[in-house]
Amino acid sequence: MAKLKLSAIPDNKPVKLAIELPAIVHRDLVAYAEVLSRETGQKLEPEKLVAPMLARFMSTDRAFARLRRDKRETGQAPRAPAGRAETAS
Repeated sequence: MAKLKLSAIPDNKPVKLAIELPAIVHRDLVAYAEVLSRETGQKLEPEKLVAPMLARFMSTDRAFARLRRDKRETGQAPRAPAGRAETAS
């Protein structure tokens, strides 16, 4: 059995967010939901995977963790990591 990065998805009250995904990302998300459903025996809709995937991604991003830790320690806004350009909103 393959070791997936996600396990069972908790039933949390969601915050509504509308996003657009490239078709290939949506197809992969649907396929991932199918595999995870078979692995866990839990019926999953692909859109329910987005939040846990983002949370997993952010929790394993060392640069992000370092910036958050630095912000907490200094009380300052985080700096962009070297080599990454900030985008204006």
